[in-house]
Amino acid sequence: MTETSFWLFLAAAFLIAAIPGPGIFYVAARTLSEGRVSGFASTAGTALGGLVHVVAGSLGISAIILASAELFAAVKFAGALYLVWLGIKTFRSAGRAPSLGSEPVGDKRAFRDGVLVEALNPKTAAFFLAFIPQFLDPAGSSPTLQFIMLGAISVTLNTLADVVVVLMASATRAQLIGRPQLMRRLTQGSGVFIAGLGLSLALTRRPANG
Repeated sequence: MTETSFWLFLAAAFLIAAIPGPGIFYVAARTLSEGRVSGFASTAGTALGGLVHVVAGSLGISAIILASAELFAAVKFAGALYLVWLGIKTFRSAGRAPSLGSEPVGDKRAFRDGVLVEALNPKTAAFFLAFIPQFLDPAGSSPTLQFIMLGAISVTLNTLADVVVVLMASATRAQLIGRPQLMRRLTQGSGVFIAGLGLSLALTRRPANG
């Protein structure tokens, strides 16, 4: 791709990463309810889930899913149900008394959750298939490699935005940790919000051109 196209892509990808979306809200909710360790683990998981969409998009798998109403619905509802289940679990865990000295040790679980939440989101697949091809050079040696490279850059920028959100949410949590009743309400709110993301995903429609 030309240098001009690359810098245009980089500027657009940076702006998109800076705009709060479902991924940022999910990572923030996990950090507020479970702490910095879970926040960073969730961020790493969503990054890997994003890369799954990049590879799938470059191979044409995402296009097949978006073109099939049945496959799109299956992936969509699987992701929605998983988010709702995570939200319910978070809400029910609000009765535990958190403390700064006892950060959750479930970082592997948070990582796994992040991967599944992002990988089972067909909206991410639709985004990559609509956004990245605009900057590909058809005359280039390998459009597939171009897609993967640009997709990896986009995922990296999104991950950096998530890291900033984790740090901010963690600082907020540290200020509230000595107020158990407020923390309980905050955790419950995080659970409701995560479940709400699932319901929002369930209402997503397949792209008209799919």
